[in-house]
Order: sequence, then C-alpha cells, then structure tokens
Amino acid sequence: MSKKFAYVQTELPGPKAKVLLDRRHDVVPQGVGYGIPTFVDSAKGALLEDVDGNRFIDFAGAIGTINVGHSHDTVVSALHDQVDRYIHTGFNVMMYDSYIELAEKIAALAPGHFKKKVMFLNSGAEAVENAVKIARKYTNRQAIVSFSGGFHGRTLMGMSLTGKVRPFKYEYGPFAPEIYRAPFPYAYRRPESMNEDAYTKHMLKEVENFFISEVDPSLVAAFIMEPVQGESGFIIPDKAFVQGVYELCKQHGILFIADEIQTGFGRTGKYFAMEHYGVEPDLIAISKSMAAGLPISGVIGREEVMDTAKPGELGGTYCGSPLGCRAGIAVLDIMEKEKLNERAAIIGEKVMDRFKKMYDRFDVIGDYRGLGAMCALEFVEDRESKTPAKELSNHILKEAHQRGLITLKAGVHDNVIRLLMPLVITDEQLSEGLAILEESIEAVLGS
Repeated sequence: MSKKFAYVQTELPGPKAKVLLDRRHDVVPQGVGYGIPTFVDSAKGALLEDVDGNRFIDFAGAIGTINVGHSHDTVVSALHDQVDRYIHTGFNVMMYDSYIELAEKIAALAPGHFKKKVMFLNSGAEAVENAVKIARKYTNRQAIVSFSGGFHGRTLMGMSLTGKVRPFKYEYGPFAPEIYRAPFPYAYRRPESMNEDAYTKHMLKEVENFFISEVDPSLVAAFIMEPVQGESGFIIPDKAFVQGVYELCKQHGILFIADEIQTGFGRTGKYFAMEHYGVEPDLIAISKSMAAGLPISGVIGREEVMDTAKPGELGGTYCGSPLGCRAGIAVLDIMEKEKLNERAAIIGEKVMDRFKKMYDRFDVIGDYRGLGAMCALEFVEDRESKTPAKELSNHILKEAHQRGLITLKAGVHDNVIRLLMPLVITDEQLSEGLAILEESIEAVLGS
C-alpha cells in the first residue's frame, strides 16, 4: 500500500529514541509501562512524529484522551491566553470564572431531567473516589457494588472497584472494605445454549441473586458501571441489562454511578455514552477527553446528592485547575462547532464495515464490536473454542507499530485490539490506518 501519512524509516526504537529509552530505564521504574518504544517530538490532529522522524497515525489517542485531536488550535490558543493571565490560585483559595463556566456547560449537557451540580478534580481515579464518597455521604450506607471486568483506576479505591486482577491488582492488597462485585454480561462469551435476550435476562437475575448471596441492598450506597467496559475489551452491555440494573437501584434506594471517563465527550457518538441506554445516572465520573490532554476530571450529580457534603469535605489543591478548565471549555466549543458526536458515529460505521471484511477474511478474529468510535477486535486461536490469542495480538500490535500505526491492547484475556482514534481524524487517515492494521494481521499470519 502506498502510504500518505504513516512513515517509519527506522527500527523501533530508532537511534535517538534508544538513547532516551536507556535513560528512561535508568531512572523510571518498570511498573510505569509503555506501549510503543519511542518518544514523541510533535503531534497534530491524528498524527504523531517521533524524535527519529518517524510519523504515525494515532489510533490510541492517549488512551482515549485526545478526542478533539492533538494540539487543536482552539485549545492551544485558550491555554496561551490562560498562561499569560495566571496559572493557578487554588479554587478553594481564590476562585476563577472558568471553573463556573465549564461546570455550567457540562451540567447542561449531562443526561438527567433534574438540577445538577459539578465539581472538578485532577484524574479519573479521583473522580471515582469522590463519587463514592458523595454516594456514601448521601445514603449513609457503606457498600459499593462494581462489576466483573470493570476498570476504575489505580488508587486504593480504584483498584478495589476494578474487576481485573492483572496487571492492576496483583499483589497490591489488602483492598478497601465494603466493595462487592456483581457479574457483567459478555455477550460474545455467553453460553451457546442462550440467545442474547435470554442471556441478558439471565445476567439480570444473577444481579438480583447477588443481593441474596453477597450483600443486602439496604446496605448498598451505589452501583458503579462503565457504559462500555474499556480495559476489558470494549464490552458493550445490552440496553435491557443497563436499564434493569438502574431500575434495581431505584427500587432499593441505591445510587447509580456512571463511569464515563473513557466513554465520555463524544467517543460513542454522544456526549455521554449512558444516553444510548436511556438512563439518567445519579452521579457521573468524567475525565480523559474532557480537556484534550490537560489533567482534569469531574463528578456530575443530582443537586441534592452533591450538596450533602459540607464545605471543605470535597476538593484538593489542584482540583479544576485554570488551565484544565479553559481547555475543557475549548473542547466543548470544538465538539459543537465540528459536530464531533456525529463524526464519531460516522467513524464507527466506517470502522465496523472494515472490521466485517477483516472478520470474513481472518478466522483468528473471533468478534468485532463497537459503539460509535469505540471499536475493538477480539483475537482467538479458533472460532469454535474461542481460546484467547494473547500472543497473536501482541505480534499484530508490534507489526502495526513498525508500519506506522499506534493502537492499544485490552481485554479480560489481553487479546483485544481497541481503537480510540481522535475524532478529528480525516477519512484518508482513517482508511490508511485501517489498511495498516489489516496488513499487520496478514503479515503476522503469513497469509
């Protein structure tokens, strides 16, 4: 294939990157992982260039953080303007109007026909922690229920909620108490005897039985759910399951927390992925693409729930920094003007159409799935056994990197390649990136 955007002229790492990688290994602990063994020099839109002059099409988006693209002019301009005025004051010391403006805009966009309030933090894990704090304060209950396969961060509470052991939890216990884990549907790996409707009903019944075997509902403060499970391989629950869990929560006075950290800000074709399910969460945790790469997160919630905490009980030194708030306002402006929700839906259609062709061609693709521009391929040894093909997916990733495509793995079994390209990617860049992915599968399989 004649490439227009991707260009890799060295092995990875290249000469300059190798020097930096040696320095990295000398001073950075190995627990801080990395995907592609090189170092960025510049980034714009959906393209990155490394220190050795290699150019890559970005299908990773900083793990879903760059929905509006790298270094968007509107974001860059907003940041320059903010830096010229002031960098930080601490919102709990001297307030600034950008915090209020961003909170107003996000509250207006979030699902729910009720009055909402918004607070800002630094990271997704912090947003999850504070949503849990608020839920416990409001309900005066302690138990929190997450789902098998869910990912909610690497802090103590985040790890405790997360339903995947390696690499996030292994040998890091003991974990936070009063955390319970309910079963989550994985349609591709359902029993062969069940169709999807029967499977959904079965999984909802399992959640109801969970109240008998694990924790009484009267003790549960909140359920926390990703609308699409990210780290577990873009597992998309049936709408009936999400609505069923939501109704169970309402029945028992339990709050419903939506973890929209990876799914929010246009990734699935909506500002918030829960809009696909017709559910109005009591609390929503947000981060990642809300500020185009600036470290900021937030919790959105019902006014009466959010106002339970007393002054000083929520917040932190850098929470809702002026830079993050200005970038967040710029992101929402970009999303509206460039119609990125609509663009995500178009990208998703194009990707899924190409995935179908790959599925028909390669028997090692067990499943392909997606919601908007949140799409994934699951690799297996064969379709009959569905045995996860972890090493195969590793080889495909490495081959794709060498050909100029950056993408990531995921999955309960570490056998899923997930796509999180910036939503500003052009049709030509998208097509070339998908062609590289297909060529990489072909090269690894030797066919």
